[in-house]
Amino acid sequence: MRQRVVRVALTAALVAVVLLAVPLALAIRSSLYADQRDTLERAALSGAVRVSPDYTTGDPVELPASPAGGHLGLYDTHLRLRAGSGPRTGDAAVREALGATVVRGRSGGDLVVVVPVSHAEQTIGVVRASSPADAVRDRVLAVWAVLAGACALALTVAVLVARRQARLLAGPLEDLSRHSRAVTAGDLGARAAPSSIAEIDQVARTHNEMLHSLTELLRHERDFTANASHQLRTPLTGLQLTLEAGLAQDDDARLRPALEEALATTRRLHGTVEEVLRLSRSRGLPGPAPVDTELSCLLRETEARWHGLFAGDGRRLECERRDAPDDVRVPGTLVAEILEILLDNARVHGRGTVRLTVRDLDDALAFDVTDEGEVEGDTTRLFDRGHTGDGAGEGIGLALAHDLAVSLGGRLSLTSRRPAGFTLLVPVGQDEPGGAGGPGLR
Repeated sequence: MRQRVVRVALTAALVAVVLLAVPLALAIRSSLYADQRDTLERAALSGAVRVSPDYTTGDPVELPASPAGGHLGLYDTHLRLRAGSGPRTGDAAVREALGATVVRGRSGGDLVVVVPVSHAEQTIGVVRASSPADAVRDRVLAVWAVLAGACALALTVAVLVARRQARLLAGPLEDLSRHSRAVTAGDLGARAAPSSIAEIDQVARTHNEMLHSLTELLRHERDFTANASHQLRTPLTGLQLTLEAGLAQDDDARLRPALEEALATTRRLHGTVEEVLRLSRSRGLPGPAPVDTELSCLLRETEARWHGLFAGDGRRLECERRDAPDDVRVPGTLVAEILEILLDNARVHGRGTVRLTVRDLDDALAFDVTDEGEVEGDTTRLFDRGHTGDGAGEGIGLALAHDLAVSLGGRLSLTSRRPAGFTLLVPVGQDEPGGAGGPGLR
């Protein structure tokens, strides 16, 4: 912005200087040449009044001093120099002046003024005054140099004033931009300071008021999430302990599978609540999730969880691992939660066989979830919270999955509309995916 303000001010000053200096320079040139011609004409007139009609009979003529660096001479009607200095034979200007007219012009690089000398209504001679045109030109150039210096000084002052004004204008905006970047980085307590410019102060006040409102809204949401998660942890822990105690005491083979399934579901729900609580406690971007689960274990648990549900609907679930090592570790809770959302979305909205495929991309794992259905509606808003493609549901699942993917440094995207396909990219090979120490995915 500073450079833009300086350029605008400099352009305006330059236009003003050009519009003023060019006509002024031409006027100065014309004035200096006119002044010199007037000087020559006065000298010629002064000489003409001293010429006696008897000069033709040999009476001496005393002419005034010649102009500085020039000549002043008396010529008779035969174009001969009779007194003073100048060309020995009169030039075209002398010949023209014998017609009883005052002549102003140039001759051989000199400014020339010729005044006729009359007696008894007859022209008896002319007085010719001349001076070098180079002397006037040098004076014009000297004045133009002074004028150019004044213009340069004016432009310099304009640039200095423009830079000062640009600093005064841009400083508060740059400060506001720094505070906005600080807010983007997670510092919700940053506030823009007042300046001496009313319009920018108004923007800063509006920015601070908006930030205060957003901070309060985020605080209420974070507090609600933290409170709800905290209140859920206690009954979930109690339920988990009860189920574990029941498994330890009950040897009934018919109840044991149901208790084990309920205990596994409770543990997953407990992990989800812990993750939500971790995210709610984070300020700005959440910290890195723990890399605590082997890929093979995650796939087994996911297949065991969803195989029966799809089989009950008369559909198949196929899990496949392509070149992905068994011992690679991923953030188990987050990835499992995202896969739960994608598989549930395929079960509710998709058709046919559902395939979960894991591909190795060197620095990331790709989890592909596909079915034989079709994604309808506006795909650009597919991950917007509250948007559903078919009008069913609350439009939270895919939005939550997208946010969870971002929180672990990965990415969730729609890769195919028909057949429907989603891909989750999870960075691996680092201790802190997406955190301060890891590259994440872009």
